Amino acid sequence: MKLLAASFVLLYLAGCSSPEKPIQTEPPVAVTIARPGSMGASAITVSGQVEAAQTAAISTRIMGYITKMNVKAGDRVHTGQLLFSVSNEDLQAKRAQADAQIVQAEAQLQNAKKDYDRFTALYKQQSATEKELENIQLQYNAAKAGAEAARQVRNEVNASFAYTNVVAPFDGIISAKNADAGSIANPGMPVLTLEASKGFRVAAGIPESQIADLSIGTPATITLKSIGRVFTGTVAEINPSSSVSGGQYPVKINIPADQYKGLYAGMYANIFIKSKSNKPDKEADDRILIPVSAVVHTDQLTGIYTIGENNKAVLRWIRLGEQYGNEVEVLSGLGKDESFIVNADGRLYNGAGVIVK
Repeated sequence: MKLLAASFVLLYLAGCSSPEKPIQTEPPVAVTIARPGSMGASAITVSGQVEAAQTAAISTRIMGYITKMNVKAGDRVHTGQLLFSVSNEDLQAKRAQADAQIVQAEAQLQNAKKDYDRFTALYKQQSATEKELENIQLQYNAAKAGAEAARQVRNEVNASFAYTNVVAPFDGIISAKNADAGSIANPGMPVLTLEASKGFRVAAGIPESQIADLSIGTPATITLKSIGRVFTGTVAEINPSSSVSGGQYPVKINIPADQYKGLYAGMYANIFIKSKSNKPDKEADDRILIPVSAVVHTDQLTGIYTIGENNKAVLRWIRLGEQYGNEVEVLSGLGKDESFIVNADGRLYNGAGVIVK
């Protein structure tokens, strides 16, 4: 009986057991690999700053207290908009003085005209000499000139009134305010700085050893790390003198209109320009460049994926240098002859199986 019971137990356990299931693994990720590149020829790599294409220092031509300030830094203004007003009490006094001078000059002119008409009649009657008529005519002409001078003084004063209400010369943004209401405005002293709201360019300095390789219209790759933008501009201005810029030749690079959105004057930019001389450059040839798109960012570290043993993805930490357009220099962590993964058709992680396309 015991033997029979044991047999039933073995049969029961055998019925409850099932074949062992194979461990499922993820299919390998198809990847594309490449080797680092290099510049191979001399290139111009400098830093610059974004600036407005049009900038104006707003001041007034008269001296006086600023009675009203209508804007502050960061305000957007339109052409003809009142920016600030300057006291005009002195001008009002000058205009009153000019008006009085006009009254006096016109009175003198009327008297001179009467004398001229009377002596003209006397001369025709041969009761006055030609010399007397000439003297009276000179007095009359002087009186006319005096009256005209007085009227022009009043016109000048009236024109000065326009400078007591300073308006915006074009649409833009107030980038600096150097005075407030109550401050004294002096002629030529910038009170506000206005930057055009449309139109940007990059200002940079080119060393004298490379300025000969640059010309108007040369394409330039501009990288703005702060906003993660890369685009191509063109060299628009080259200053042929470096006498006031410490040996650096000022250059202006236009930014395409479709890239204006999100730009602010003062942003720092990295500029990469291929040399038109195409001369070999040992230093440039030694640079190890990889696509920016291949770089992996994890917390404060940067790396790239390589292929290790058994076709497994390996995340390797690297140290990066300058960015040149869509490529970035690798300072350490990757050799010139080592391959790395450029892109993948799926999600990569350390130890993921890969297959090279």
